[in-house]
Parts: sequence; structure tokens; C-alpha cells
Amino acid sequence: MTTDKVKENDLIFLILDGKRRWLVQVRAGESFHSHRGIIEFDDIIGKDFGTVVFSKPYETQGYKFFILKPLPSDYVVHMSRKTQIIYPEDAGLILLYSGIGPGSVVIEAGCGSGALTCILGNYVRPNGHLFSYDIREKSLKNARKNVERAKLEDVVSIELGNIITDDLNLEKVDSVVLDLGDPWNAVEKVAKYLKLSGTLVSFSPTIEQVKKTTFAMEENSFVEINTYELIKRKIQVKKNATRPDSRMVGHSGYITFGRKIRNLKNPYRERKPKLKEVIDFTGMPLRS
Repeated sequence: MTTDKVKENDLIFLILDGKRRWLVQVRAGESFHSHRGIIEFDDIIGKDFGTVVFSKPYETQGYKFFILKPLPSDYVVHMSRKTQIIYPEDAGLILLYSGIGPGSVVIEAGCGSGALTCILGNYVRPNGHLFSYDIREKSLKNARKNVERAKLEDVVSIELGNIITDDLNLEKVDSVVLDLGDPWNAVEKVAKYLKLSGTLVSFSPTIEQVKKTTFAMEENSFVEINTYELIKRKIQVKKNATRPDSRMVGHSGYITFGRKIRNLKNPYRERKPKLKEVIDFTGMPLRS
């Protein structure tokens, strides 16, 4: 297996140390500047991913930077963003519990900065497609920029649209992912886009949103409705001093999943009970 080489316009994950790391695009004739010196992109183009480069000027700087090929999680954490992101651990659960994979057709409502958009787009390749919508022009502009940097334009469409009020003219979609303030208002509409057994995913920061969304899903023929919260803790490994990291994200959000069905009444187990027998005591002698 050959090693991938850095090409012009590629995204690279440039790492100085555990805290200082950047997701940058390589352009011929340009450079990356930091407080630890200058990295000339011409010195990187043609090198293998997984090698190192040293900052200039060598005499006064000369710091070692690692060059790695970005993972989907790197896009999420280090991409340019203006809004709250969905963290990699949440994105992983969404992928596994939604069934989204190569060839899937997916609707995303509320693309924000495009963090989850890039992850979903990466996994529906090469034959699937992600239709992403947002009602904010600023979010759309930033999301498009990040999708282009990740080279996912062929499998991701980002459009201005309101999934609650607009007709998206889509059908038999494999999965719908909602990142909205009021996802319960979208449930009835998106159920029409989903194929039978398709999955609905809703990401919400508060439990009140989860409750309203769950009740809406129950009313619109969804089953297997479950909500999860993930908490990830990083371990700081040192000789004779290994312990949990002092800082962590205590809560990212709640993720609710459901499956669409064509519901039918059960003619065998849902029979109406017989009327209760009532005894009329009118006119009958009663003991006092």
C-alpha cells in the first residue's frame, strides 16, 4: 500500500503539541504563520502524510510540526465555526444508530457551521447524498466553505430552506437528522420524506426539547424511540501520574432516535371491551 502524499489544495492536520493544532489548506507559494515560526507550503507539497516539517527561520525557530491526514473528527473539532458543534462522540453514535453509510440518502436540517455535515458527507460517499438545509445565510456560507475544504461538494448539497414549512420534494429518504430549536414541529413533515423503517435523529441540548420531540414521534408512527447522552473523559497518561484530564465537556446534548413504521390497529388485541354491567336499584327495598 502506497503512502498518501500532500497535494496542492489538500487539507492537512498540522500539529505542534497537544494543545496547538490546526486544520489548514495547502496552497503553493503561500505559508502558515504561528508564534513558533513559519511553515512554507512549498516545503510540504509532495511530502508523505505522517512526516514532519520544521518552522522557519531555522536559526531562531526550527520547531517540529507533524503533518497528518485529517480524520472526520479533526474536521469537526478544528474547522472554522460560528455555532455550537456536535462533538465526534455524538457524531459516532448518530452514524451507528441511524444506519447512515455508503449510498445513504440523508436530510440534515440545521447545518450550522457544517461540522456534522462533513462527517455525514464523508460516510455517504461515493453513491449517497446529503441534502442539508438551514434558515440562516451566515450559517450556509460558513458550512459551504467547510464542505468545499473537505472536498465533499459532490455528495453534499447545502441550501436555504425551512424543513418545518418548506416542501423539499424528497421521498424515500434513509435518514433525517435534526439540529433545531423546535424539532417536534418538524416531525410530522419529515415523516413524509422518510422511507419505511427509515431513521429520525434529533439532537437537543435540553430535556424539555427531548420530551416534546418524543411525544411528537409517538403521535406520528415512530417506534424504537430512545434518547441517549454521551460523556467522554480523556485520560492524561504520565509516568507514575496517570489520571483523568482536569477539563472535559460535561454535557454536549441529548440524541433521540426513532424508526418510521406504517402503523395499523391490531384487530385481535385492540378489541373494545364490553360495556360494564350496571345494576339499577331504583324501586328496590334497601336496608337502612
